[in-house]
Amino acid sequence: MRLILNGESLEVADNLSAYDLIVQLGYENQRIALEVNEVIIAKSKHAEFTLNAGDKVEIIKAVGGG
Repeated sequence: MRLILNGESLEVADNLSAYDLIVQLGYENQRIALEVNEVIIAKSKHAEFTLNAGDKVEIIKAVGGG
């Protein structure tokens, strides 16, 4: 299926969970915020949240500093 990830088209497996996408992209051990169709998905819900074709996904990586 096809998603829009951070404004770019991305082909992924069907029935992919948000957590699976995060792992596939290499973000599993990083501080990120996940938004799907303009709704923030809590980290505790990533494993059970199933993505659908056409979803607009934004992954924002937290950057530390001062």
